Amino acid sequence: MLSFFVQPNTANVGQAISPPVEVLARDSLGNPDSAFTDPITVSLASNSTGASLSGTTARRPVNGIATFGSMAVNKAGTYTLQASTTGAVTVTSSAFSITTVTEP
Repeated sequence: MLSFFVQPNTANVGQAISPPVEVLARDSLGNPDSAFTDPITVSLASNSTGASLSGTTARRPVNGIATFGSMAVNKAGTYTLQASTTGAVTVTSSAFSITTVTEP
């Protein structure tokens, strides 16, 4: 099973979500599974604006944690992410906002 260890934060359009999103693999008892190494994929779950998620969206976990440090969204809006891997239920993150930078 998977869970979001570090949830996505508000970011500006086209800028990396920071701190990096982290997805944790858990065993059948819900404990962290440090031996899990199957690739974990992250994608936009709610996407009414037709936005795209750029950066590395598939990672192999290290000690059971997959870190996604370069992801960015190309349109302003409110989104959720989903994480998936073979044999596990897809999980959804908390909602986060992507904002447009305005010049002073």
